[in-house]
Amino acid sequence: MSKPKAILLFGPPGAGKGTVGAKLTNVSGNYHLSTGDIFRGLPPESPNGKVFYSYANEGKLVPDDVTIEIFWRYMQGLIDTNKFDPSTQYIFLDGMPRTAEQAKILDQYVEVVKIISLKVTNDDEIVERLAKRAKIEKRADDADKSIVLNRLAQYREKTQVVLDHYDDAIISEFDAQKTPLEVFRNVLDGTLEVLNQSPAEA
Repeated sequence: MSKPKAILLFGPPGAGKGTVGAKLTNVSGNYHLSTGDIFRGLPPESPNGKVFYSYANEGKLVPDDVTIEIFWRYMQGLIDTNKFDPSTQYIFLDGMPRTAEQAKILDQYVEVVKIISLKVTNDDEIVERLAKRAKIEKRADDADKSIVLNRLAQYREKTQVVLDHYDDAIISEFDAQKTPLEVFRNVLDGTLEVLNQSPAEA
């Protein structure tokens, strides 16, 4: 089997990656996979769950080897249960890779054909967005401003440099401080060329 074709969703916490990924999935019939949702679904008492929560509760990134192991096991499960068909669907990968090392490892498993980079330059707006999300989704890590600011610092220090791993030709940047509908319209316009092709053609 050839490598699954991936479209990466990049952006700081609160940029709207999950919202954009879900909407793109609805209109294109592809598959949206949030690595954050995978990790938060881990039983806290499991070996991987204990490792994940020990880092997440302090706003730190999970180690690369643990992240890739959990991701690929979950991905294989999707393929084996026919929930994701890499021959006919792209996977919108939300939350990975977060480090340069993860990007190198991920190349062994998927072929990245497009990167959607959501830009938010106002930290106060991010803090406000995550505070609202915390109330709705009951996420303690979103409610604590110090943890949010630490996550932003980690993102800027480690995750943004991941973009350097990829060819500029496949990276498209979008202003995520516009309204959700405007952001989605712009992202859809910017990714139509890829989405109109089948994964075999991309």
